[in-house]
Amino acid sequence: MRLFAAVLPPQEAVEELAARATDLRSLPGAEALRWTERSGWHFTLAFYGEVEEETLPGLSARLARAAGRAAPFPLALHGGGRFGDRALWAGASGDVAALRLLAGRAEAAGRRAGVPGAPGDAGRSYRPHLTLARSGRRATDLRPYAEALGSFEGRAWEVRALSLVRSRLPASGVAGERPRYETVAHWELSR
Repeated sequence: MRLFAAVLPPQEAVEELAARATDLRSLPGAEALRWTERSGWHFTLAFYGEVEEETLPGLSARLARAAGRAAPFPLALHGGGRFGDRALWAGASGDVAALRLLAGRAEAAGRRAGVPGAPGDAGRSYRPHLTLARSGRRATDLRPYAEALGSFEGRAWEVRALSLVRSRLPASGVAGERPRYETVAHWELSR
C-alpha cells in the first residue's frame, strides 16, 4: 500500500483556506489547473511509497514512538508559494521548527522500519506545504496565484497528532480523477 506520514489540519483551518482557494479559482487560467480536494489537504511529513503489509507493524510502532517524543505545538496555514509552474501550495506559520522535527522523526521511523522508499536527511530541507493545485497538461503561470496567497493568514490551531495516511491512486483512467486519502492510524503527540 502507498503510505505517507502527515499532519492533518482541523476542519476550521480547512474552511478558511477553502474560502481563499475559491477566490483563486476565479483568476484567469484557473480552469487549466488540477485543484486538490480539500478533504485531502495535509502537510506531508514523510513519503514512504509502496509499503509491504508485513512492514506496517514496525512502521506503526516507530511512528507511535515519534509521536510520543513530541509535544503538541501551534501551527497555522499561512501564505503560499509555488514549485516552479508545477504546483501551488499554502505554507505554514507557528512552530515550524517543531513540524520540521516531527518530519525528521517520521522519516527516521520509515528508515528504521526498513521502508525502501524512506529518504535520508530530507528533514533538514523539509519545506512545510499543503498542495492546492497542480498544472495540467499545459504549463500555467502560477505566480499570480502564489502572490494572491501571500497575504493569507489562517487562525492558529494546535497540532496534536501524527497520522499515517494511505494514498489510493486513480485506477479508472477517467481524466481529472484525484487520489483518495484514507487515514490508516494516528498517534497523539504526548510528550
